[in-house]
Amino acid sequence: MPSSVWSGHLTFGLISMPVRLFSGARSSGISFNMLHRPDKVRVKQQYICPAENVVVDRSEIVKGYEFRKDEYIVIEPDEIKKIEPQTAKTMEILEFVKASEVDPVYFESSYYMMPEEAGRRPYALLSKALEDSEYVAIAKITMHNREYTVFLRPHEGGLMLHTMYYAEEVRKLEGFGAPDVELKEAEVKVAHQLIDALADEWDPEKYKDTFQENLKKLIETKLEGGEVTAVEKPKKLAPVVDLMAALKQSLAQMEGKKKPAATASKAAAPAAGAGGKSRRQR
Repeated sequence: MPSSVWSGHLTFGLISMPVRLFSGARSSGISFNMLHRPDKVRVKQQYICPAENVVVDRSEIVKGYEFRKDEYIVIEPDEIKKIEPQTAKTMEILEFVKASEVDPVYFESSYYMMPEEAGRRPYALLSKALEDSEYVAIAKITMHNREYTVFLRPHEGGLMLHTMYYAEEVRKLEGFGAPDVELKEAEVKVAHQLIDALADEWDPEKYKDTFQENLKKLIETKLEGGEVTAVEKPKKLAPVVDLMAALKQSLAQMEGKKKPAATASKAAAPAAGAGGKSRRQR
């Protein structure tokens, strides 16, 4: 099991349970090192003190806050420890809210929450209660030198924790929203048909990072001494002049690409009720 990123107690009411958090997702991909082009030697990053023009060892580096231009106060690690709030070790559930009321724009990072041995029963109880309801828990936790508002939801019998941005951190974009245009009923109808034609069950395994796959092929090609070939670029797109015509053409293309299984299942639906009335007709 990987190492936990936080350990402490989760509390609600008078119930307390020891828990640990583990990273639930992380970005992955090919990384590159910076090389000196003439000799292909990896370059090193160093901290330089411009006042003395010397390389500074990490042991001599401290954190500082700039309170005026080029003027700093030094903040020591033990001073930060002194001001850590109670949420550094205790995560208290503040309230329960409807999951549908929380806009995903507030979500930041995801973590698995696992109970310690002494917390297994209350953890199972909270997971079950949330799973049976439409509610999620809102709590606060301190880690990585900041206090987060977090979102706790049931997932596969356990609990997932999502750190959230604060309201002042979510940017507002002037002019964002529904454009001031009048849509025709027929256009909306065909748009719904287009959505239905593309509808499918969510399966994250279907989606891959094409750019990363192309990077791997590029590296393999260069290692084998081959020549890198360019991928086909998309055609330049022109603005849509006739929206209805574009919708109908898109729908026709989607109908032609329908999966055999999906088409078969829709065709089988009336047949299932051939021996009697459908549920709606009963």
